Amino acid sequence: MLSPADERLDVDLLVVPDTNLLLVASVIEPMRAANRIAGMDLYRWRIFSPDGQPIETRSRIPIPVDGAFRPERETEPLFVISSYSWKDAATSSLKRLLSRTARYRSMMAGIESGTWLLAETSLLDGFQATVHWEDFDDFAAAYPAIAVTRERFVIDRKRITTGGSLPTLDLMLEIIRRRQGYSLALEVSRIFTYEQSGFRPETTAMPSTGSLRMVDERVSQAIRLMEENIEQPLLLSRLARRVGLSARHLQSLFHAMIGVGPHVHYLAVRLNAARRKVIETRTPFADIALATGFNSASAFSRAYKAHFRESASETRKRLQRQGQAADGK
Repeated sequence: MLSPADERLDVDLLVVPDTNLLLVASVIEPMRAANRIAGMDLYRWRIFSPDGQPIETRSRIPIPVDGAFRPERETEPLFVISSYSWKDAATSSLKRLLSRTARYRSMMAGIESGTWLLAETSLLDGFQATVHWEDFDDFAAAYPAIAVTRERFVIDRKRITTGGSLPTLDLMLEIIRRRQGYSLALEVSRIFTYEQSGFRPETTAMPSTGSLRMVDERVSQAIRLMEENIEQPLLLSRLARRVGLSARHLQSLFHAMIGVGPHVHYLAVRLNAARRKVIETRTPFADIALATGFNSASAFSRAYKAHFRESASETRKRLQRQGQAADGK
């Protein structure tokens, strides 16, 4: 599930009643966005409720389901999603089902209060886990066999836990980064952030793969310069001077703030711009290469295939076949 892969990942979602609608969306929407951006089904999901009825959320918006949670020997990752009233869902029947399905699942994730449900079933004993910050002390006291840590999300072997809706979004970005790479994760993250016009605080909310965190304004400024200079990329030394830093200091800030160096982020920005042109236009690849800062079509071709695991021509041909198949229905 967490290794680089081209094949589709199927996941099962067990959502209990009274769950926050935003929490469910934090799991599903990044996968949906990754599918749309990539132009292929990288992720597919099924939604289950304990009784097979639509899930009543706190927003009074019901969520349709594929059926009742009655697992057999499915091996797909299972996300247990819960917000409020998790104790009402923790019936002996549901705990037996969770315990039984854990024997076969490649991964099990407790999403927000879903962590409590896994803990109640002893499925987190001996693992490191996290929980919503309001519940930290109570959770740690209730389950001494679990190594509780104050992280946004925790991946420990075959168990995943998150501490809320935005940490869950962080987790899904991290899964996409590990499976499909930084470029796709960056493009997905941009869908879920915005910047108010004229608003420039000392630190700016900036997406990264695996963490939506507060980024130093100088890093934000450097990122804006990258996005404004795609056709003629700036050298790192010049970029650093423009934001008032040394190249080494800028390197350090990028690694600390978003987890990759500026050259990795800059290349991802350029390749994402190129991919949009490949998908949305009929522009020749040589012209796309020039428009996104590559000094030759061959250099562009190598970088594109290394990042997206298919050539630009393969991307267009695949999308053309999909369009023809859709027209033929």
